Amino acid sequence: MSSLVCALLSALALTLAAELSVAAILGVRGWDLVIIGLVNCLTNPLVNYAYWWAWALWGGVGVVPYLVLAALEISVLFGEAVMFKKLLLYRKIKPLLLSLILNASSFVLGIIIALLGVKF
Repeated sequence: MSSLVCALLSALALTLAAELSVAAILGVRGWDLVIIGLVNCLTNPLVNYAYWWAWALWGGVGVVPYLVLAALEISVLFGEAVMFKKLLLYRKIKPLLLSLILNASSFVLGIIIALLGVKF
């Protein structure tokens, strides 16, 4: 298996662990947890693959990959909020705020892992 595929699968696994744990702590239960997991299976690999390409194309151009990452994360934030609004029964937290909390949790976990230099 290629290193890119391994990296994408590792990122997805960590994202699912972080976001589903936080969602459960927030009181999300049953099929709503499954839906959140499936939404992440759609969005996470796309974002990570696009970010990988941004580094491959513009990695030496300073801020460009980070601008791409910001645009991707904002797109995911709103895209997931729309999906949550349409698909989830959970209503204790508004879909946009839920998306923000969940995405922030996995993003921060990713930063911590990167800073610690952990390899998967």
